[in-house]
Amino acid sequence: MTTLDERHGEGAYKGEGSRGETALGLVAEYAPAAVPLEQPLAAVPGTAGSKAANLARAAGAGLPVLPGFVIPYKGKGDPDALRRAWQEVSGGGARPLVVRSSSPQEDTEESSLAGQFASVLDVRGWADFHAAVRTVIESARRSDGSTAPMAVLVQPMLRATVGGVMFGADPVEGRADRMLVSAVRGGPDSLVSGEQAGTNYWLSGRGRVLRTEPEETGALLGRGELRRLARLARRARQVFGGPQDIEFGFDADGRLWLFQSRPITAMAGRPPRGARLLGPGPVAETLPDQLQPLEEDLWVTPMARGLAAALDIGGTAPRRLLRSAPVVTTVGGRAAGDLRLLGAVPPKHPWLSLLNPAPGARRLAAAWRVGRLTAALPGLATDLVADVDRHLAEVPAPAGLPAAALADELRWTRSVLVSLHAQEALAGALLRDRGSGSAAGSTAAGTALAALAAARARGAPDERVIADRPVVLALTAPTLRGRVRLPSTAPAGRDGTPASPSSLPPREALRLRVRWIQELQVRLVRDAGRRLGLPADRIGLLRWRELVNALDGEALPADLDVRMPPAASPPLPDAFRLAEGGAVVAERTGRRGDRVQGVSGGRAVGTAWDGTGSRPEDAVLVVRTLDPALAPLLPGLTGLVAQTGSPLSHLAVLAREFGLPAVVGAEDAVGRFPVGARLTVDGTAGDVRLGAEP
Repeated sequence: MTTLDERHGEGAYKGEGSRGETALGLVAEYAPAAVPLEQPLAAVPGTAGSKAANLARAAGAGLPVLPGFVIPYKGKGDPDALRRAWQEVSGGGARPLVVRSSSPQEDTEESSLAGQFASVLDVRGWADFHAAVRTVIESARRSDGSTAPMAVLVQPMLRATVGGVMFGADPVEGRADRMLVSAVRGGPDSLVSGEQAGTNYWLSGRGRVLRTEPEETGALLGRGELRRLARLARRARQVFGGPQDIEFGFDADGRLWLFQSRPITAMAGRPPRGARLLGPGPVAETLPDQLQPLEEDLWVTPMARGLAAALDIGGTAPRRLLRSAPVVTTVGGRAAGDLRLLGAVPPKHPWLSLLNPAPGARRLAAAWRVGRLTAALPGLATDLVADVDRHLAEVPAPAGLPAAALADELRWTRSVLVSLHAQEALAGALLRDRGSGSAAGSTAAGTALAALAAARARGAPDERVIADRPVVLALTAPTLRGRVRLPSTAPAGRDGTPASPSSLPPREALRLRVRWIQELQVRLVRDAGRRLGLPADRIGLLRWRELVNALDGEALPADLDVRMPPAASPPLPDAFRLAEGGAVVAERTGRRGDRVQGVSGGRAVGTAWDGTGSRPEDAVLVVRTLDPALAPLLPGLTGLVAQTGSPLSHLAVLAREFGLPAVVGAEDAVGRFPVGARLTVDGTAGDVRLGAEP
C-alpha cells in the first residue's frame, strides 16, 4: 500500500507541487486524485469505499450531506486535482477538515468494522492534510499482516452543538417498529468512541418519544429535533432499502446534517408474538446440567409427557395446547419448562382469567377426577413405588441381559418415568401439607444427607455408600458421562441417623424413584455402549431410536463417527422466550434507576479479564470505556463489560456482530469484578453478576 512522504511540505501549486503529488504516491494508486461526492464515481463502493459511496447516494437522494470528495482506491488521473479539491473544500486551508477511512470492506450489510480504521478530525493546512491521509491509509494494515483496500473521504469539519448516532430500528431489542437515538453535546465522535454514554431516546416510527435514559438527564433534543431525526431515518431507509445506522449532528443554526449512513449489521432476535415464557424453574431441580442428545431423550421426553398428563388430569391447560407444545423442552442442551403451564409465574393478565369461562369449564370437568384423585393419590403413589421397587429388585445385572432384553428394559424405564413424573406433579399440587407423623415433612435429600453422613462417619467409600444406601442418589444429578459424584460435605440429621426411604411422603418417594430409574438407565446404556463398541463419550451422541434399533440388530448411524459433542452452553436465564432460530431472549425485569444496560444480547459465564497478561479461555473483558482500540480483542471473548458506553458506540456494534454478550454502565466494574473472578453476563436483560449462576 502506498504511503505519504512527509518530506514535501506546502510546496508550490504548479511545477514543484506536481512533483510533490507524484512523490506522495497518489498518482498511480489514487488517480483520479479526487472525486467530488456529487459525481457518479463516488457512489461506487469498490472505488470510493462504502462510507463515501453511501454518502454519495444519500446526497444524490437529497439527504443533508456535507460537500466533500473522496480519494479513490486505485485508478488513473490528474494529481493536481487533489490539490484543487483540497483548496475548494478547505477554503484554501482556512476551514478545518475531517479525513476519514472509506474501505470497501467496512460499512457493508455483512460487517461494519466499526471504528477499526482511522479518522482524523480538525485537519488544518496542506501539510496536516498530508499526514492525515497517510494515517488513514496506514490504518488499513491489519495485525495479521494483510492490508484492506482503502479510499479516503474528505469533508469540512462541522462544529456540532449536539450530535450522536441514530438507528432506524432498535438493534438491542430487535424491534423494527422503533428507533434508537443516542445524543451528546458536540459531535458524535465522543459517543462512538465510548468516552460519553449520551442520552438515549427510544422513538416510535413517527418520532414520538417512548422512553428516555437516563431519565433525570436534561433533554438534549427537543420534540421537533427528534421528529426531524425520525424523518431522516425514514428517508434513509427508503434510499438504502433498510434501516440505517446514522451519525448526525446539529449545527449552531439548528440545521441537521448526516455524517455517515450504513446498514444495521446485527439485530437482536425478537420472539414472535405469543412466544412461550420458558425457564429452568422446577425442571432444573431434576436436570440441572447440560445434556447430551441421548440424555434428552431418556430424561426430558418422559418428564414432558408425565407433566402434560398431570396438567391434563388437573384441568389446568387445554389438551390442544398440551399436544401442540411440550411442557418441558431443551435449549442448548439445558432443560426448560413452560413457566406459565407449570404455575411458576402468575398469568400475564390475571383479571382476564376471571372473564374467561374456559379455565372454569376445564376445572369443572376435571373436578370429579381431582376430587377422587386427591383421596386415591397416596394409595396410587404407594402402589407405583412398590411396583418400581419390586422391578428394580428383580432386574439382573445389565451384563447378564440379552440385547433384546436390554432394549426392553430401557423401554420400560422410559415408560415408568412418565408415570412417576405425572404422579409426582399431582402429589405436589394436591397433597401439600398432607401426611402423618414425623416423616410427613421428610425429604429425599434430607434422608440422603443423613445416610451419607452416617456412612462417612464409618469411613465407607462413596462407591460403597451408593451400593448400600441408594437413597444418597437423591443428592446427585443423572449423567452418562463419568461417575456420580457425591457432595464433599454431608451434615448429619437432627438425630444423626438416616430415615428409611419407605417413610418418605408420597411426592418425595416418587422423586427418589425417578432418580433410581435414571441411574438404572445409565447402567443399561453404558452396557449397551460396550456391546456396540462405543466408548462412554460417544454413546450419548445417539438418539433414543438409534440406540434401540442398534440393540435390535440394525447398523449404527453412518455419521456417528463425525458427530461432535454439544458445545458448552451457558446457564439459561430465569425466564426467557425463543426468537427465530432458537435464540434465547431473556425476559426483561423492567427495573428503573439501574444504569446497567444490555447492548448485545446473549448470556454467558466466564472469567474476568482486563485485556492484559494471559487471556483465559472463557475471558469476559472488563474495561472502563468501550475504546475502539479494543476491537482486536473481541474475537474469542465470552463476554464484554464496561463501566461506561452506549448501545450505539463502535465497540457495542462490533459486539453485536460477533454475537458477544455485552453490557455497559456497570458501575465500578473494574473494581467490583477483579481479574480471575467468575462472572455471569446477560446482555439481553442488562445484568452482570459475580459467580456462575445456575
